[in-house]
Amino acid sequence: MSSYLTILGFNSAIPTINTSPTAQFLEMEDRHFLIDCGEGTQVQLRKAKVRFSKINHIFISHLHGDHCFGLPGLIASFRLLGRDKPLNVYGPEGIKEMLETIFRITETYRGFEIIYHELNKNYSEKIYEDNRVEVFTIPLNHRIYCNGYIFKEKEKERHLNMSEISKYSEIETCDYQNIKNGKDFELSDGYVLKNEKLTTEPSPPISYAFCSDTRYLEDVIPIIKNVNVLYHESTFLHNLKEMADYTGHTTAFEAAQIAKAANVKKLILGHFSNRYGDLSVFTDEARQIFPATFLPKALETIKLE
Repeated sequence: MSSYLTILGFNSAIPTINTSPTAQFLEMEDRHFLIDCGEGTQVQLRKAKVRFSKINHIFISHLHGDHCFGLPGLIASFRLLGRDKPLNVYGPEGIKEMLETIFRITETYRGFEIIYHELNKNYSEKIYEDNRVEVFTIPLNHRIYCNGYIFKEKEKERHLNMSEISKYSEIETCDYQNIKNGKDFELSDGYVLKNEKLTTEPSPPISYAFCSDTRYLEDVIPIIKNVNVLYHESTFLHNLKEMADYTGHTTAFEAAQIAKAANVKKLILGHFSNRYGDLSVFTDEARQIFPATFLPKALETIKLE
Protein backbone atom coordinates (compact mmCIF):
# COMPACT_ATOMS: atom_id res chain seq x y z
CA MET A 1 0.00 0.00 0.00
CA SER A 2 1.62 3.25 -1.14
CA SER A 3 1.77 6.59 0.67
CA TYR A 4 0.92 9.87 -1.04
CA LEU A 5 1.29 13.54 -0.16
CA THR A 6 -0.94 16.19 -1.76
CA ILE A 7 0.29 19.77 -1.50
CA LEU A 8 -2.80 21.95 -0.97
CA GLY A 9 -0.99 25.19 -0.18
CA PHE A 10 2.62 26.21 0.31
CA ASN A 11 3.05 29.99 0.28
CA SER A 12 3.55 32.21 3.31
CA ALA A 13 1.01 34.45 5.02
CA ILE A 14 -0.84 36.11 2.12
CA PRO A 15 -2.90 34.01 -0.35
CA THR A 16 -2.39 34.76 -4.03
CA ILE A 17 -4.44 34.00 -7.14
CA ASN A 18 -2.51 30.80 -7.77
CA THR A 19 -1.28 29.73 -4.33
CA SER A 20 -2.68 29.18 -0.86
CA PRO A 21 -1.22 29.18 2.65
CA THR A 22 0.16 26.00 4.15
CA ALA A 23 -1.94 22.84 4.07
CA GLN A 24 -1.18 19.24 3.11
CA PHE A 25 -3.13 16.01 2.80
CA LEU A 26 -1.22 12.83 3.64
CA GLU A 27 -2.41 9.32 2.80
CA MET A 28 -0.39 6.67 4.64
CA GLU A 29 -1.38 3.02 5.07
CA ASP A 30 -5.00 3.92 4.28
CA ARG A 31 -4.96 6.61 6.98
CA HIS A 32 -5.80 10.18 5.98
CA PHE A 33 -4.17 13.11 7.74
CA LEU A 34 -4.57 16.86 7.22
CA ILE A 35 -1.43 18.85 8.10
CA ASP A 36 -2.04 22.54 8.79
CA CYS A 37 -5.13 24.31 7.55
CA GLY A 38 -4.51 27.78 6.20
CA GLU A 39 -7.21 29.97 4.72
CA GLY A 40 -8.94 28.31 1.74
CA THR A 41 -7.93 24.76 2.63
CA GLN A 42 -11.39 23.30 2.14
CA VAL A 43 -11.55 24.77 -1.37
CA GLN A 44 -8.20 23.14 -2.13
CA LEU A 45 -9.46 19.83 -0.73
CA ARG A 46 -12.41 20.10 -3.11
CA LYS A 47 -10.11 20.75 -6.05
CA ALA A 48 -7.99 17.76 -5.02
CA LYS A 49 -11.18 15.63 -4.90
CA VAL A 50 -10.57 14.63 -1.28
CA ARG A 51 -13.62 13.31 0.54
CA PHE A 52 -13.98 15.33 3.72
CA SER A 53 -15.29 12.27 5.56
CA LYS A 54 -11.87 10.61 5.24
CA ILE A 55 -10.22 13.18 7.49
CA ASN A 56 -10.27 12.06 11.12
CA HIS A 57 -6.95 13.57 12.30
CA ILE A 58 -5.79 17.17 11.79
CA PHE A 59 -2.32 18.31 12.83
CA ILE A 60 -1.75 22.06 13.31
CA SER A 61 1.84 23.24 13.67
CA HIS A 62 1.16 26.58 15.36
CA LEU A 63 -1.50 29.23 15.80
CA HIS A 64 -0.41 31.80 13.24
CA GLY A 65 -3.32 32.46 10.92
CA ASP A 66 -1.73 31.20 7.72
CA HIS A 67 -1.59 27.75 9.31
CA CYS A 68 -4.95 27.53 11.07
CA PHE A 69 -7.48 30.14 9.86
CA GLY A 70 -9.08 27.58 7.54
CA LEU A 71 -9.87 25.21 10.38
CA PRO A 72 -13.10 26.75 11.78
CA GLY A 73 -14.65 26.87 8.31
CA LEU A 74 -13.61 23.30 7.52
CA ILE A 75 -15.13 22.03 10.76
CA ALA A 76 -18.35 23.96 10.04
CA SER A 77 -18.49 22.28 6.63
CA PHE A 78 -18.06 18.87 8.28
CA ARG A 79 -21.25 19.59 10.21
CA LEU A 80 -23.16 20.68 7.12
CA LEU A 81 -22.10 17.48 5.39
CA GLY A 82 -23.61 15.41 8.18
CA ARG A 83 -20.51 14.27 10.00
CA ASP A 84 -21.22 12.41 13.23
CA LYS A 85 -17.92 10.66 14.01
CA PRO A 86 -15.27 12.24 16.27
CA LEU A 87 -12.54 14.49 14.88
CA ASN A 88 -9.06 14.51 16.44
CA VAL A 89 -7.29 17.88 16.41
CA TYR A 90 -3.61 18.09 17.43
CA GLY A 91 -2.02 21.47 18.04
CA PRO A 92 -0.53 23.90 20.57
CA GLU A 93 -2.20 24.79 23.83
CA GLY A 94 -4.82 27.36 23.01
CA ILE A 95 -6.24 25.67 19.95
CA LYS A 96 -9.25 24.43 21.90
CA GLU A 97 -9.95 27.88 23.32
CA MET A 98 -9.59 29.44 19.87
CA LEU A 99 -11.98 27.06 18.15
CA GLU A 100 -14.53 26.79 20.93
CA THR A 101 -14.66 30.59 21.24
CA ILE A 102 -15.38 30.91 17.52
CA PHE A 103 -18.05 28.20 17.68
CA ARG A 104 -19.66 29.83 20.74
CA ILE A 105 -19.75 33.36 19.33
CA THR A 106 -20.99 32.22 15.92
CA GLU A 107 -23.44 29.74 17.48
CA THR A 108 -21.96 26.96 15.37
CA TYR A 109 -23.54 23.62 16.22
CA ARG A 110 -21.25 20.73 15.36
CA GLY A 111 -23.14 17.52 15.98
CA PHE A 112 -19.91 15.56 16.49
CA GLU A 113 -17.17 15.45 19.10
CA ILE A 114 -13.84 17.21 18.68
CA ILE A 115 -11.09 15.47 20.63
CA TYR A 116 -8.37 18.02 21.35
CA HIS A 117 -4.74 16.94 21.80
CA GLU A 118 -3.05 20.09 23.04
CA LEU A 119 0.73 20.11 22.88
CA ASN A 120 3.22 21.98 25.07
CA LYS A 121 6.38 19.85 25.23
CA ASN A 122 9.78 21.08 24.06
CA TYR A 123 10.90 17.57 23.14
CA SER A 124 9.72 15.08 20.53
CA GLU A 125 6.83 12.91 21.69
CA LYS A 126 4.62 10.26 20.15
CA ILE A 127 1.12 11.70 19.77
CA TYR A 128 -0.59 9.10 17.56
CA GLU A 129 -0.23 5.37 17.05
CA ASP A 130 -2.20 2.50 15.58
CA ASN A 131 -1.16 -0.88 14.22
CA ARG A 132 0.28 0.63 11.01
CA VAL A 133 1.35 4.24 11.61
CA GLU A 134 2.85 6.39 14.34
CA VAL A 135 3.27 10.16 14.55
CA PHE A 136 5.81 12.17 16.54
CA THR A 137 6.21 15.90 17.11
CA ILE A 138 9.26 17.83 15.89
CA PRO A 139 9.83 20.78 18.25
CA LEU A 140 10.70 23.88 16.22
CA ASN A 141 11.98 27.39 16.93
CA HIS A 142 9.54 30.01 15.70
CA ARG A 143 8.19 33.23 17.20
CA ILE A 144 5.49 31.26 19.02
CA TYR A 145 5.28 27.64 20.14
CA CYS A 146 5.47 25.45 17.05
CA ASN A 147 5.84 21.77 16.14
CA GLY A 148 6.55 19.92 12.97
CA TYR A 149 5.41 16.33 12.63
CA ILE A 150 6.98 13.09 11.47
CA PHE A 151 4.74 10.31 10.14
CA LYS A 152 6.16 6.79 10.09
CA GLU A 153 4.86 3.53 8.72
CA LYS A 154 5.46 0.61 11.04
CA GLU A 155 7.35 -2.47 9.90
CA LYS A 156 5.32 -4.08 7.14
CA GLU A 157 4.25 -7.67 6.63
CA ARG A 158 6.55 -10.01 4.78
CA HIS A 159 5.69 -10.87 1.16
CA LEU A 160 4.46 -14.37 0.33
CA ASN A 161 6.80 -16.44 -1.84
CA MET A 162 4.03 -18.07 -3.84
CA SER A 163 6.39 -20.12 -6.03
CA GLU A 164 7.56 -21.88 -2.86
CA ILE A 165 4.19 -21.99 -1.09
CA SER A 166 2.53 -23.63 -4.11
CA LYS A 167 4.76 -26.70 -3.60
CA TYR A 168 2.87 -27.58 -0.39
CA SER A 169 -0.82 -28.44 -0.71
CA GLU A 170 -1.23 -28.34 3.07
CA ILE A 171 -0.73 -24.57 3.09
CA GLU A 172 -4.15 -23.02 2.59
CA THR A 173 -5.27 -19.46 2.03
CA CYS A 174 -6.30 -19.17 5.67
CA ASP A 175 -2.64 -19.74 6.64
CA TYR A 176 -1.31 -16.83 4.61
CA GLN A 177 -1.75 -14.14 7.26
CA ASN A 178 0.24 -16.05 9.87
CA ILE A 179 2.98 -16.63 7.33
CA LYS A 180 3.04 -12.94 6.39
CA ASN A 181 3.30 -12.17 10.11
CA GLY A 182 6.55 -14.17 10.21
CA LYS A 183 5.41 -17.55 11.52
CA ASP A 184 6.84 -20.88 10.38
CA PHE A 185 4.51 -23.58 9.00
CA GLU A 186 4.48 -27.13 10.36
CA LEU A 187 3.51 -29.89 7.93
CA SER A 188 1.45 -32.90 9.03
CA ASP A 189 4.56 -35.07 9.22
CA GLY A 190 6.12 -32.64 11.70
CA TYR A 191 8.54 -31.00 9.29
CA VAL A 192 8.78 -27.25 9.87
CA LEU A 193 8.96 -24.94 6.89
CA LYS A 194 10.96 -21.90 7.94
CA ASN A 195 9.30 -18.55 7.30
CA GLU A 196 12.36 -17.28 5.44
CA LYS A 197 11.67 -19.94 2.82
CA LEU A 198 7.98 -19.07 2.44
CA THR A 199 8.35 -15.29 2.34
CA THR A 200 10.55 -12.49 1.09
CA GLU A 201 11.60 -9.31 2.84
CA PRO A 202 8.84 -6.74 3.45
CA SER A 203 8.80 -3.40 1.69
CA PRO A 204 10.76 -0.83 3.71
CA PRO A 205 8.53 1.47 5.81
CA ILE A 206 7.98 5.01 4.53
CA SER A 207 8.48 8.14 6.62
CA TYR A 208 7.55 11.77 6.02
CA ALA A 209 8.68 14.82 8.00
CA PHE A 210 6.90 18.17 7.95
CA CYS A 211 8.94 21.07 9.32
CA SER A 212 6.76 24.14 9.46
CA ASP A 213 7.86 27.66 10.42
CA THR A 214 11.21 27.61 12.20
CA ARG A 215 14.60 29.20 12.46
CA TYR A 216 17.56 27.05 11.42
CA LEU A 217 17.53 24.30 14.05
CA GLU A 218 20.01 21.42 14.09
CA ASP A 219 18.04 19.74 16.89
CA VAL A 220 15.61 18.38 14.28
CA ILE A 221 18.32 16.37 12.50
CA PRO A 222 18.27 13.24 14.72
CA ILE A 223 14.46 13.25 14.75
CA ILE A 224 14.11 13.28 10.96
CA LYS A 225 17.17 11.14 10.18
CA ASN A 226 16.81 9.08 6.97
CA VAL A 227 13.20 10.06 6.20
CA ASN A 228 12.03 9.45 2.66
CA VAL A 229 10.69 12.97 2.14
CA LEU A 230 11.25 16.15 4.13
CA TYR A 231 9.13 19.27 3.70
CA HIS A 232 11.01 22.22 5.19
CA GLU A 233 10.11 25.87 5.16
CA SER A 234 12.47 28.24 3.31
CA THR A 235 10.88 31.66 3.53
CA PHE A 236 13.96 33.57 2.37
CA LEU A 237 17.15 33.18 0.39
CA HIS A 238 20.37 33.18 2.38
CA ASN A 239 21.27 36.80 1.61
CA LEU A 240 18.35 37.66 3.92
CA LYS A 241 19.47 35.38 6.76
CA GLU A 242 19.25 38.23 9.29
CA MET A 243 15.62 38.77 8.39
CA ALA A 244 15.00 35.02 8.55
CA ASP A 245 16.44 34.85 12.05
CA TYR A 246 14.50 37.92 13.19
CA THR A 247 11.15 36.65 11.87
CA GLY A 248 11.71 33.03 12.97
CA HIS A 249 12.29 31.49 9.56
CA THR A 250 14.82 29.50 7.54
CA THR A 251 16.64 30.14 4.28
CA ALA A 252 16.73 27.71 1.37
CA PHE A 253 20.46 27.22 1.98
CA GLU A 254 19.81 26.28 5.61
CA ALA A 255 16.95 23.90 4.73
CA ALA A 256 19.32 22.11 2.36
CA GLN A 257 21.92 21.86 5.13
CA ILE A 258 19.33 20.19 7.37
CA ALA A 259 18.34 17.76 4.60
CA LYS A 260 21.94 16.81 3.91
CA ALA A 261 22.85 16.33 7.56
CA ALA A 262 19.73 14.21 8.14
CA ASN A 263 20.44 12.06 5.06
CA VAL A 264 16.90 12.42 3.75
CA LYS A 265 16.08 11.13 0.27
CA LYS A 266 14.12 14.13 -0.99
CA LEU A 267 13.61 17.74 0.14
CA ILE A 268 10.55 19.84 -0.72
CA LEU A 269 10.82 23.54 0.05
CA GLY A 270 7.90 25.78 0.95
CA HIS A 271 6.49 28.84 2.76
CA PHE A 272 8.09 31.32 0.37
CA SER A 273 7.99 35.06 1.00
CA ASN A 274 5.79 36.88 -1.51
CA ARG A 275 8.74 39.10 -2.37
CA TYR A 276 9.97 36.38 -4.74
CA GLY A 277 8.30 36.14 -8.14
CA ASP A 278 10.45 33.35 -9.57
CA LEU A 279 10.61 30.48 -7.09
CA SER A 280 13.34 28.66 -9.00
CA VAL A 281 15.84 30.82 -7.09
CA PHE A 282 15.10 28.65 -4.05
CA THR A 283 16.08 25.39 -5.73
CA ASP A 284 19.07 27.13 -7.32
CA GLU A 285 20.33 27.97 -3.84
CA ALA A 286 19.40 24.73 -2.09
CA ARG A 287 20.72 22.36 -4.77
CA GLN A 288 24.23 23.67 -4.22
CA ILE A 289 24.07 21.79 -0.93
CA PHE A 290 21.39 19.14 -1.52
CA PRO A 291 20.72 18.25 -5.17
CA ALA A 292 17.51 16.30 -4.48
CA THR A 293 15.58 19.50 -3.72
CA PHE A 294 12.24 20.30 -5.33
CA LEU A 295 9.60 23.02 -5.41
CA PRO A 296 6.00 22.19 -4.48
CA LYS A 297 3.19 22.52 -6.97
CA ALA A 298 -0.35 23.39 -5.92
CA LEU A 299 -2.56 20.28 -5.84
CA GLU A 300 0.37 18.06 -6.83
CA THR A 301 0.23 14.53 -5.40
CA ILE A 302 3.62 13.00 -4.64
CA LYS A 303 4.22 9.31 -4.07
CA LEU A 304 6.44 8.90 -1.03
CA GLU A 305 9.24 6.47 -1.76
